[in-house]
Amino acid sequence: MTDATARPFDLLIRGGTVIDGTRQPRFDADVAIRDGMIAAIGDLSGAPALVTLEAGGKIVAPGFIDSHTHDDHAVLSDPDMIFKISQGVTTVVTGNCGISLAPLKPELPRPMPQSLLGQSGDETFPRAFEHFSDYLDALRRAPASVNVAAMVGHTTLRLMTMDSLDRAATSEEIAAMRGLLVEALDAGAIGVSTGTYYPPAAMAPTEEVIEVCRPITGTGAVYATHMRDEAEGCVDSLNESFEIGRALNAPVVISHHKLIGEANFGKSAVTLPLIQAAMKCQCLALDCYPYAASSTMLHTDEVRLRGRVLIAECEKHPEYVGRDLADIAREWQVSRLEAARRLQPASAIYFIMDEGDVRNILAFEETMVGSDGLPGGTKPHPRLWGTFPRVLGHYSRDVGLFPLETAVWKMSGLTAKNYGLANRGTLALGQHADVVVFDAATVIDKATYDTPTEQAEGIEAVIVNGALTWHHGAHSGARHGQVLTRKS
Repeated sequence: MTDATARPFDLLIRGGTVIDGTRQPRFDADVAIRDGMIAAIGDLSGAPALVTLEAGGKIVAPGFIDSHTHDDHAVLSDPDMIFKISQGVTTVVTGNCGISLAPLKPELPRPMPQSLLGQSGDETFPRAFEHFSDYLDALRRAPASVNVAAMVGHTTLRLMTMDSLDRAATSEEIAAMRGLLVEALDAGAIGVSTGTYYPPAAMAPTEEVIEVCRPITGTGAVYATHMRDEAEGCVDSLNESFEIGRALNAPVVISHHKLIGEANFGKSAVTLPLIQAAMKCQCLALDCYPYAASSTMLHTDEVRLRGRVLIAECEKHPEYVGRDLADIAREWQVSRLEAARRLQPASAIYFIMDEGDVRNILAFEETMVGSDGLPGGTKPHPRLWGTFPRVLGHYSRDVGLFPLETAVWKMSGLTAKNYGLANRGTLALGQHADVVVFDAATVIDKATYDTPTEQAEGIEAVIVNGALTWHHGAHSGARHGQVLTRKS
């Protein structure tokens, strides 16, 4: 008996086919876990184990890393995180689109989209934390079922330091934001995000963003952006994002890359070569979700209300959740814009993208997968429950967009590399034991726009830091998620 099997393994996954998250060809092997780490991979016949998981005919892969979430509050208020763990997700990246729960004084007003965080859930948890360290400490005291890698939001920093958001920040306000960012990075934030698409940050010029984000230079921390314009101005916005990354000498993530509006359908043929060229000159990444509809705050801008708009959540008029804005407007005998105003605050689903662009962007070699789901409510975008199985089942297996090895890599190894998540994202000796076991023949998303909270099929087991957390369609009760930082 070798040293690796000198004492029983905690968990032995036996008889599966390993796809290790590196894009290398799959191979048959047993995978053993001890003390939360991958302890052995190979033929482990006869090796003793406290728990054995039979995986014959199944794929054994690294746990999926959701590169773009708004789970900041859900990981505290809904720590079982069934909507993610049931998809095979073992790590979520939070603090995207410029909004985070920290640093933010609880008493401060939170205009949209900041108020999208923590709209529902256990009210025993505060929805904001004055210090970023307080947020991470809360997660450490009450772990979720998934790991959390958290960013700090530029919009949140603006809310903390500015008395008016409809202007550029002063030098004093920039200095204050920079100080808060330093505190967040010291506490363990993996980067900073912006959401200059949204009103609270739209008036921030390029120079403000650069100066606020200066502290990430040389740290390896990421600059992620929901860029200023994903429609007619998408090329200019991409160039602005590249410029910011160069000025900061920092890795850039273009969040949920897409082209919105019929006038821009097909423009991925322009943006993807532009991104590819920039990748040769600077550290650059992008993610997307596998759907042709987006979801965010309900806009009160006529241009952004074009096309079909489906109400996803509405505090004031919950009876209209799941209804089309156009139908509500007709019922009230008002314009769509006026109906949107009356429904505030609310979130919505926008059918504004081209399936061809979605496929082109998802198939682009360096694209990561992120759900961008908004937890809470009865009618969320189906991406909250279906993103990862949809990539595996629909786009990889059924459409044939890329091999299964590539699909897994886009959801694990690539994401871990781009966010600097040490010892995560691949199945190899000494890696943290975040593992998903799934049936490649049956895995598929079941969530739809009509029934958006349906659990996916084909995810057999999910292991987080060595703990069997999801098995045969049920949560085990384990909550072994960790806070992931640039230092861990």
